[in-house]
Amino acid sequence: MLRYRLAALAVLAFASAPVFAADCAVEIDGNDAMQFNKSVIEVSKSCKEFTVKLKHSGKMPKQAMGHNWVLSKTADVQAVITDGIAAGAAQNYVKPGDARVLAHTKLVGGGESDSVTFSTAKLAADGSYTYFCSFPGHAALMKGTLKLVK
Repeated sequence: MLRYRLAALAVLAFASAPVFAADCAVEIDGNDAMQFNKSVIEVSKSCKEFTVKLKHSGKMPKQAMGHNWVLSKTADVQAVITDGIAAGAAQNYVKPGDARVLAHTKLVGGGESDSVTFSTAKLAADGSYTYFCSFPGHAALMKGTLKLVK
């Protein structure tokens, strides 16, 4: 009887163990309070590509409270934001062809979503990466760190 209980416990322990396969996607939420629901995104080195799905859980339209998800090297953030603001809403507040932008979604309003898939070959293991919303004024609150992990 004890043998069966131990076997059952082993099965339950295995079933509740973390999955070790790499998850090569993440969903991130932006809201009407200018907040992302994640401050860190970890990308497994085993992922060849990574997908970010941005959801805007708020109700305000993108003209008033639009959000996007932009990834760049941390050192490039301010310049990307400045050039994005100059590019305007029609360009999703991202300068067209900006090589400093590693990935970005389009601008979305309340209830909308968008996603972007990018090659992880662009990321260096020792690199410092920041993601942010480039809508004017939002990056002060809406930003986080993207890390390449084992």
